[in-house]
Amino acid sequence: MTILAIAQIGAPVLRERALEVTREEIATPEFQKFVDDLIETMHDANGAGLAAIQIYNPIRVCAIEVGNNPRYPYKPKIPLTVLVNPVLTPLSNERFDNYEGCLSVPDMRGVVSRYAEMRVTAWDRHGNAIDREVRGITAGTFQHEVDHLDATLFIDRVADTRTLCTWKEFARHQEAAFRAVVERVVGRFGS
Repeated sequence: MTILAIAQIGAPVLRERALEVTREEIATPEFQKFVDDLIETMHDANGAGLAAIQIYNPIRVCAIEVGNNPRYPYKPKIPLTVLVNPVLTPLSNERFDNYEGCLSVPDMRGVVSRYAEMRVTAWDRHGNAIDREVRGITAGTFQHEVDHLDATLFIDRVADTRTLCTWKEFARHQEAAFRAVVERVVGRFGS
């Protein structure tokens, strides 16, 4: 496996809409190696997720996983999930404020309003159908990664730019309050 470079804000690829992947492409050894590299790169960077477009491959693929992540110790666990051609559909109008960061926007956090419940349809890395519901903080993580595939960065969704801060200042001034938000959201939605 290979750890790949992560595109940073300003790289034109981050503003492209990613292209659909065919079942024929999924079946190739090249695609499977790319998915392995995507996952390895995400792990190396301590990301909760990573979209293919973030590593300069504008295809509709992303990986999500939250375990014992030092960047997000308060996030609920998400088993390794690879989404190919994902579609997210809100299940209600309920939203919550999520303090987000991004590997492509280093050392920056900001509050983004996210849907609290989403239906996810996609293929897994082998072309098997995924059809599931995600809720709460987990739903926010899925929305963040799928946004990348539509050329959207979290900072595009920050309504109040006064919430923007560095990771250090987030830890110093915002993290305790945000952990309380996470606890409420997890208590309401279970994830």
